[in-house]
Amino acid sequence: MRHHLILRVITKLLVGTIFLFALYVQFHGDYSPGGGFQAGVIMAAGFIIYGLVFTLDKAQQVFPPWLVHKLIALGVLLYAGTGIYSLFAGYAYLDYAALDPHHPEHGQHYGILIVELGVGITVTAVMVAVYYAFASRAPILSDEDW
Repeated sequence: MRHHLILRVITKLLVGTIFLFALYVQFHGDYSPGGGFQAGVIMAAGFIIYGLVFTLDKAQQVFPPWLVHKLIALGVLLYAGTGIYSLFAGYAYLDYAALDPHHPEHGQHYGILIVELGVGITVTAVMVAVYYAFASRAPILSDEDW
């Protein structure tokens, strides 16, 4: 696979930058356009690009399928757990004031960060799981049949 050397080097340089940009979009989303969904898509794109260039097996070594499935559940639990916590605290579902009753503005900020983090984790994991499902599928036709 020496003929893909330039592609591999550029991918190694870009994937880190893609992840850094995804984190920026994730944690700056409440101040500017962006947030959990956009950051999740960007993060998943980094993993998918890595898998396309370095093979599915290498991508699954970096981000194992068992971890992908656990992160899908974790993201949903973060999102739903924030709402359930506010219900048990006597507030409406996803009323972020429950997170800091003495300073509701702080609770709003914390709630948005937690919910958007849950969305970002879920979107990343679901998109990578879809990529793994399609990429690991056995081809119907072999290359010689074309």
